[in-house]
Amino acid sequence: MPLRSPLPCLLFAICLLSTSLLGQDIVVKTNIMVAMRDGVKLATDLYLPAENGIEKTGRYPVVLTRLPYNKDGAKKLGMYYAANGYVFVAQDCRGRYASEGVWHWMTDDGKDGVDCAKWIGQQPWSDGKIGMIGTSYVGGTQHAMALEGTPELTTVIPVDAVSNGGAQSMRNAGAFEMRFWNWIMLNAAKGSVASQDPATAAMLKEMVDNRHEYLKHLPLRPGMTPLKHAPEYESWLIDAMRHGANDEFWAQNNILENADSYKDIPVYLVGGWYDSWAGNTTANFTILSKTLKSPVYLIMGPWIHGKQAGHSHGQVDFGPEAAIPDELAWRKEWYDHWLKGLDNSVGKSAPFATKVRLFVMGTGDGSKTEKGLLYHGGQWREENEWPLARTRLTKYYFTSEGHATTTPPSLQKSATSYTFDPKNPVPTIGGSISSGDDILLQGAWDQRGGEHVWNWQKPLPLSARNDIVVFQTEPLSEDLEVTGEVEVKMWISSTAVDTDFTAKLVDVYPASADWPGGFDLNITDGILRARFRDSLKKEKMMTPGEIYPVTIRLYPTANVFKKGHRIRVDISSSNFPRFDVNPNTGEPLNANRRMETAINTIHHDAEHPSAIVLPLIPR
Repeated sequence: MPLRSPLPCLLFAICLLSTSLLGQDIVVKTNIMVAMRDGVKLATDLYLPAENGIEKTGRYPVVLTRLPYNKDGAKKLGMYYAANGYVFVAQDCRGRYASEGVWHWMTDDGKDGVDCAKWIGQQPWSDGKIGMIGTSYVGGTQHAMALEGTPELTTVIPVDAVSNGGAQSMRNAGAFEMRFWNWIMLNAAKGSVASQDPATAAMLKEMVDNRHEYLKHLPLRPGMTPLKHAPEYESWLIDAMRHGANDEFWAQNNILENADSYKDIPVYLVGGWYDSWAGNTTANFTILSKTLKSPVYLIMGPWIHGKQAGHSHGQVDFGPEAAIPDELAWRKEWYDHWLKGLDNSVGKSAPFATKVRLFVMGTGDGSKTEKGLLYHGGQWREENEWPLARTRLTKYYFTSEGHATTTPPSLQKSATSYTFDPKNPVPTIGGSISSGDDILLQGAWDQRGGEHVWNWQKPLPLSARNDIVVFQTEPLSEDLEVTGEVEVKMWISSTAVDTDFTAKLVDVYPASADWPGGFDLNITDGILRARFRDSLKKEKMMTPGEIYPVTIRLYPTANVFKKGHRIRVDISSSNFPRFDVNPNTGEPLNANRRMETAINTIHHDAEHPSAIVLPLIPR
């Protein structure tokens, strides 16, 4: 009979036999199988304070991580926090690595987290307080437990965390972020139940090794690839790629619509301007800081996913001050305050001096570093809210000559059309990306091809493509800071019943001795699938030739466009494989058999004043 109680005492006693000592100050107990309410047992490791190799008596606050990436990888965290007066608990999520059950994308992590926390609270070494740690999916397990109102949960530090999947970062304005196609491919092949069989593991690895080829043969169809041997992964991915509407399918971790369910605890949200969850990190801060009585903090650096200890990402260096070199110590400071009640730097000094801490990029001199990177630089700034109260939303209107200007258009008719061929999509070069291993470049890059871009091998700038429409300012007469949420508001039409429109904000460096060809630095980007132009809840096809207003939501940013630079906006209809490619046919998502070339049009006249809306910050 499977154990049904979340406190299987006999099972715990058996696991004591596998206790191992890793030093004088820490005792580690591995693979304790903790039963959930449905009897499924999840593998759990403990790191406990010790003295002379013997577990200390007493009750301690707990730092918990629940992860799908193998709890064995949490040893560094466990050793650190156990040595500093915490019990550290690491648990494999359901259906992953040593845990039983069937994996599902986050839908079990709220209830499993509640059961795990209840078990922790009943242990003799627990004082009943839990803080959580982790990045990405592991940040998402924190949100999941907070949304369940977990009684023992006392504080969370979700870093680059999974949330609001139907709004942005998974389904992005109706388009699918292909990094999750990549995530499934990679993780079905390691840590899944299927991968434990050597023959199946070999088939899945072969699939992983040929991902570039599979990308050429989308859409993904049930049972037609080796992914069928990991059915729970195939099922989720196909459903996710087919499900564009932001409805109950994406309900898990939907903080924006369920903030009232979020437990009222101190929250420290960590994100990066080049992280895949940046838009949701700032959006979560905006709503949680208004909903919770407990303090909610936000820090946004120039980082890519999970790389807060770094200061160069892609082809760009932001300066050593951009990094948080000791990623454990500042978290310990937070836990010491909220779990142990210590009067320390929280609320007094960086990175806790104010509720919002931002790294404003772009104050460097643009020189080439010893490593051959662009020195874009930047500096930290303390703020009290997001978006900033002093923001001046300023429209830069598009013109037929390719200008972006603050002068509204006066022409009665003005439009730019281009051909979008879904068989030849615009390649992705950098951006707010995670799980991009081998198919996507993360972070800040010159928008120029080369051997580093698998689907744009020649050293040609993306701006040379005819399916990209460029609008840019004249060289700036003074520095301009853009900090906040960025939107492109356009009037569009198409020969297709459904198509995509993409937008990318670019900081155009002029030619210099170090960069004779200049440097087209991507700052942020976004997309809109036209069938979701009016609502993310319900799709509606277009009438070919009819003009529609649309809004493309880009990821947030903070960047100084320096004097002599240009602010550029690239408009197109694809950005692959950052997003899935729209076939322009209007067929159900991820179920098309055809592709059609579309003529897409941007209208920019007096009646249709298309523009990018920039959040300018006064000097």
